[in-house]
Parts: sequence; C-alpha cells; structure tokens
Amino acid sequence: MGGRCRAGWAAAALGALGLLCAVLGAVMIVAVPPFIRQQVLKNVRIDPSSLTFNVWKDLPVPFYLSIYFFDVLNPSEVLRGLQPHVRELGPYVYREYRHKSNITFNDNDTVSFREYRSFQFQPDMSRGSESDYVYMPNILVLQAFMNRTVGEVMWGYDDPLISLVNKYLPGMFPFKGKFGLFAEFNNSNSGLFTVFTGVKDFSRVHLVDKWNGLSKVNYWHSDQCNMINGTSGQMWAPFMTPETSVEFYSPEACRSMKLIYQEAGVYEGIPTFRFKAPDTLFANGSVYPPNEGFCPCLQSGIQNVSTCRFNAPLFLSHPHFYNADPSLAEAVLGLHPSQKEHSLFLDVHPVTGIPMNCSVKLQISLYMKAVEGIGQTRKIAPVVLPLVWFEERGAMMGEPLRAFYKQLVLLPKVLHYVQFALLALGGLLLLVPVVYQIRSQERCYLFWSRDKKGSRDKEAMQAYSESLMTTAPKGTVLQEARL
Repeated sequence: MGGRCRAGWAAAALGALGLLCAVLGAVMIVAVPPFIRQQVLKNVRIDPSSLTFNVWKDLPVPFYLSIYFFDVLNPSEVLRGLQPHVRELGPYVYREYRHKSNITFNDNDTVSFREYRSFQFQPDMSRGSESDYVYMPNILVLQAFMNRTVGEVMWGYDDPLISLVNKYLPGMFPFKGKFGLFAEFNNSNSGLFTVFTGVKDFSRVHLVDKWNGLSKVNYWHSDQCNMINGTSGQMWAPFMTPETSVEFYSPEACRSMKLIYQEAGVYEGIPTFRFKAPDTLFANGSVYPPNEGFCPCLQSGIQNVSTCRFNAPLFLSHPHFYNADPSLAEAVLGLHPSQKEHSLFLDVHPVTGIPMNCSVKLQISLYMKAVEGIGQTRKIAPVVLPLVWFEERGAMMGEPLRAFYKQLVLLPKVLHYVQFALLALGGLLLLVPVVYQIRSQERCYLFWSRDKKGSRDKEAMQAYSESLMTTAPKGTVLQEARL
C-alpha cells in the first residue's frame, strides 16, 4: 500500500513538472520572437550603447582594393585608326583601412561623420609591382598615349604640360600638383555624411539625410538622378525580405545605386541574402527611361560621369563591359566579359542588415576620338577604351565573425529549439500520471474480477456437495457410477 502511494505521488510530481515545461515552452513561442526583434532594433541603431556601434564606427572587416589595368599593346596603330588591343595587368592589391572621425550626434535624430581611408600595397597578394609600366591614354590633355608606372597612375605624377597650364591658367584643372586616378581617395575622406540614427524613428535608420550638406546633388539632368537615396553603404535596416532592395549613395560614382535580391545563401554558418546589380544599373535612357537624366549617353551599359570627373569623357560600367551593349566589348580586342568574374554582389544578414561579404566591381573607361588641334589624334577612330577596373571586397572573419555568430545566430537558434524541446518534454511528462491512473484502474478491476469469480466457484462446489448428501425421492433410480 505504501509503495503504491509513493508511486502515485511521483507520477503527480512528474505531471506537474510536465505542465510547467509545456507552459514555459508555450510562453517562449509567444515571447521569444518579439524579444529577439526588440533586441535587434535596440542594437542595430547608431547609438553608443548598442552592440553594433563599434562595428559601425570602425569596421572590423578587412577591405582590399584590387586594381586591374588595361595595357594598350598597339598604341601607334590606334593613332592610325586601327582597333585597340589591350591586355589585363594585375591585380595590384591594396589593404584598405577605414575609420570614422568627427562623429557628431545632432538634435534631429541624425549623426554626422567623415570616413577616412588609406591604402597600403600588398606585394604578396599582387601579380606585379607598382613599378610595372603600363601604356594608356593621357586622360587629362588627351595627348595620345603615355607610358607610366602603376604607382604613378594610381597615386599621382608630375606632368609638365599640366604644370604649365596651372601656372598661366589657374583654375583650369580642379587640382594642383600631381594627378592620379586614385590620388584623391588615399589619406582622405568620402565627404561629410549625415545619416539617421534610428533612436527616435527606427523606420529611417542608416538612411542618408545629407552629404556635404546637400540633400541632393547637381551633377545630373533630372531630380530623380540627383537624389541621394539609401544608406552610406555600410549597414541597412534589419528584417529584410526578398522584396527588399539595397540602396546606397556612392560619392565615387556621384550617384545613388540600387541592388536587387538574387538568392538566399549561407556565409560561414550565417544565413544571408545576396543582392546584385539590376540589368538597368548603367542602361542608357533609350533602354531605361529613368536613366535619361544621366545622359548624354552612348551605348547602353556605360554611364557618362564626365560632369563629376574633371569634365573628362569618362564612363563607368561593369568590368570588360559585362552586361553592356556587345558592340562595346567587340570594339576592343582582349576583352572577355564574364558574369562570374565581373558581376558585383553583396551578401547581407537579413535579420540585422549587416553585410557579411561583398565584392563591388566597376570599370573606368575613356571615350577617345579625334581632337581638333591635336594632330596626333586626327586619325583615331571613336572608341570607348577601358583604362582600369577595380574590385573593392571585404568579408567578416575572425573574432568579429565568431561574436556575431554567437550573439545573433546561435543564441536565437538555441532559444528556438529550446522552446519546442520544452513543449515535447512537457507533453511526455504529462502522460505519466495519465498512464499511472489507467494502470491503477486496470489493477483494481483485475483484483475485483478475480475475487468475484472465486466466490462463485465456492458457492457452486458447496451446492453440489449438498445435493449429493440429500436423500433421493422415492421412485428415483440412481445411476450407477461407472469406474
């Protein structure tokens, strides 16, 4: 009797524990998603108390700038009007260091800052050195071709003609001293950005309010093209969906760019959304009317950036004229457009809006033609000649990646599994008292049935014995028992 009582109490205790686990699991299913959402919203805004503030301030992601030059193999033939033939040199790889300075929080829920950049050559990652020579057009004065080192073209060189012009016609060129394709980016900043912090109004977190004090630029010929849209290109609003687009303002391209969703993926165990450039990014106005404001245009797939680049006839595109009018690549020997090699992408963690892996690839080309007054160029056939293409890439790794995975991926995943495990465990434990009660009832029934059957047998035996001892009535013939 005592053992049966203890078993009953144990079953009741396990049932109570099961009920507690089930209730806790149900509460977690209801409460955990809003809790995680609240924590994400709290920690991705631009606020010194947020977990991602230091990530935003000094990006822990190592960035690399890879430069590929188009070396002109037949400059003398080009001057005679023949088709240019180029070979690709590089990559020449530079480690890019970024840090934000002059961070100022404003009263209107915005923060202003300048992001400084510097570059350091990486010989072990490069195919060649900065002392390599490259034949390419003289960009500024369009005086045929020049043969200069990679370092000079990148970071600046002295040109006697430019010095002469600056001496007698000051202000004709928008710079003084040396000229280089990337000279203005080294040890400099990309302008004064003012972006929304999201502390008061989270719907505008990371969006650019102004750049250099402007809410729109004046390089282009339509309000839509001059708009400063999206973020500064480092973080985006959280809780992305496949319908979300990634938009940012690029001071280097002098315009806003929008990337579209391509596919879901995984980067080092972290779920990501991959975004790519739409086919219309550099389309001309004939193919994509909203881009009419970037014209005057040539073939589709290249964008005229002369208005923001010294008024030189420079064009921006994907490398090797990928995703552009085929006639552009066909006009220059040595070009091989490839989606795998020349498309750009951005992998973003959709829950936080933080990029995990990115590769932005762009090309700068020069429109060459005969220039009146310069005899060397009088026979040049009009052509858009590639100068350089570059890839700016970065990927989160090391300790920042591990910390991100633990806090924003592993912990929510553990909580997700725990809540269902508690529900399952609670359900199993709740079955214990039910099973115990059923088994107890069965034992009672069997005992009662067995006791009742024994009583009936005893009564039958007694009745039979009494009948044998009773005298038979007269006239009754007793049957003889047969042995």
